[in-house]
Amino acid sequence: MRVTTRKIAQMKRKSERIVMVTAYDAMSAGAAERAGIPMILVGDSLGQVVLGHDSTVPVSMDDMVSHAAAVARCAPSPLIVADLPFLSYQVSEEIALTNAARLLQEGGAQAVKLEGGVPVAATVKRLTDSGIAVMGHIGFTPQSVHQLGGYRVQGRTEDAAARLLEDALALQDAGAFAVVLELVPTEVAASVTERLSIPTIGIGAGPECDGQIQVFHDLLGLLPDFRPKHAGRYGDLAGVIDEALSRYADDVKGNKFPTEAESFSISTGSSQK
Repeated sequence: MRVTTRKIAQMKRKSERIVMVTAYDAMSAGAAERAGIPMILVGDSLGQVVLGHDSTVPVSMDDMVSHAAAVARCAPSPLIVADLPFLSYQVSEEIALTNAARLLQEGGAQAVKLEGGVPVAATVKRLTDSGIAVMGHIGFTPQSVHQLGGYRVQGRTEDAAARLLEDALALQDAGAFAVVLELVPTEVAASVTERLSIPTIGIGAGPECDGQIQVFHDLLGLLPDFRPKHAGRYGDLAGVIDEALSRYADDVKGNKFPTEAESFSISTGSSQK
């Protein structure tokens, strides 16, 4: 049975820590499913870790729909949240509604995520009033990386912290079922978490949030030259993959692969597959 937004809300009320991870394809979705992770984000971070862009800005709705559908097919248990990409919801509430509907109808997601606080609260309300589950995202908002002047911690001053709380409360009032806090001082994240009745999901926001989200590739060490300060490293799969591919290449060059075990011969009786 698939995890629901109601289950996520109950986890906060019961003080159960909420685990969330990104997934972008069949392989990462299947891994999250087998690990029993209750919530997956099909993040527009796929722009960087899958498509090779230098930010999330170039990611399109078609990209998000395609990757969400792959994840949905291979992860039948977690609640799947899909990002609304850059300018897919800021132009008008009608466009936001159309694009959110695509992620649910074509992409198989159960919820969408969008960035911003007070300025997008009306859009969040329009979506939730239409029956769409929405997760908010405040603090550092990757789609605004150029406006913010790079990847910088947000909410470090008293005024900035107050604005973050205002944003979080506006999203809650608009009907969001949860909110991501990214690159926020621990003390600020703790204060926001205490004030909200909906769950907070942290990334670079300290241990006091109701849950945590990490990027699949960061967790597993799939991008060895990129390791954000906030990223937990639970594996070094890039090293394992590089070593395996090098061994394969050496075996082919040395005529050691394929061997008889990986080869087929003419059948003398019934047909052989």
